[in-house]
Amino acid sequence: IPLVADGLFDLLMLKMTPFYMSKKQTKIESKGPRYELGDFCIKLGSVTMNQTFKGVLVEVEYRPCVVPGYCWELLREFLQGFLGSCVQSVIPQYLQNRINDIYQPMDTIHQYLEHFSMYRKSTGILQFN
Repeated sequence: IPLVADGLFDLLMLKMTPFYMSKKQTKIESKGPRYELGDFCIKLGSVTMNQTFKGVLVEVEYRPCVVPGYCWELLREFLQGFLGSCVQSVIPQYLQNRINDIYQPMDTIHQYLEHFSMYRKSTGILQFN
């Protein structure tokens, strides 16, 4: 969203500095290896918030398919193969409205942001499906 302001805005911001401090964002990141197994790409990420371990994110991509609804059962079965019964059969909330749309990189970003916000709200280690 573009913002247009005149020179007085800078003066206003200077005057507000003693009264207003911007909130420091906590740094949260997911780092880890990437594996390829046939048509699948698996990314494992250790989630840390301010250098404190919070959990592990597992991202799986089935490369031949770009519509989640066409390959959801295959992805779920693949995940259950190495994560076991903790993988839920319910489609993630974010994808439910987009299940028959072409998957875009922005969809991955939204899902990471969703998980990161859950990690920020948690006090311990969480398990998400």
